[in-house]
Amino acid sequence: GRKGGHKGRARQYTSPEEIDAQLQAEKQKAREEEEQEEGGEGATGDPKKEKKSLDSDESDEDDEDYQQKRKGVEGLIDIENPNRVIQTTKKVTQLDLDGPKELSRREREEIEKQKAKERYMKMHLAGKTEQAKADLARLAIIRKQREEAAKKKEEERKAKHEAAMAGRRLQSLSLNK
Repeated sequence: GRKGGHKGRARQYTSPEEIDAQLQAEKQKAREEEEQEEGGEGATGDPKKEKKSLDSDESDEDDEDYQQKRKGVEGLIDIENPNRVIQTTKKVTQLDLDGPKELSRREREEIEKQKAKERYMKMHLAGKTEQAKADLARLAIIRKQREEAAKKKEEERKAKHEAAMAGRRLQSLSLNK
């Protein structure tokens, strides 16, 4: 028999209720730390802050104040990196859909390429490009050659017809004798 490997053994999944309980506990802990930082003014402080600590259903304000748990030594060291982009979430009401949309470099280049192609095609159809001029010259040469070939063919056909008529006349004359 074959025994299974170490992978997949004893998987434990947390239920959504446990996750919610952990988040509530973390929020409560953060509130308590905030109150301690204020210097113990919980009872004599603002009525708004007392209302906030008593009312746990207002998760909108709590989510804004709550910071994500930092990884590694991020919490210990303050980094001032001017190149670091801090991601900020925008609400739907803050989005500016009416403003001018800035195109990326690739999009701008693609649009410029299409416009250049359209300009070239207009010039080409008008016969102003070098390629169009070369095509028209070639076309004129071909037309001339075909015209000459048609004339030559017509002359040969007429000559054949004349020869055939002359041959018939000779036969009719020889028969009449």
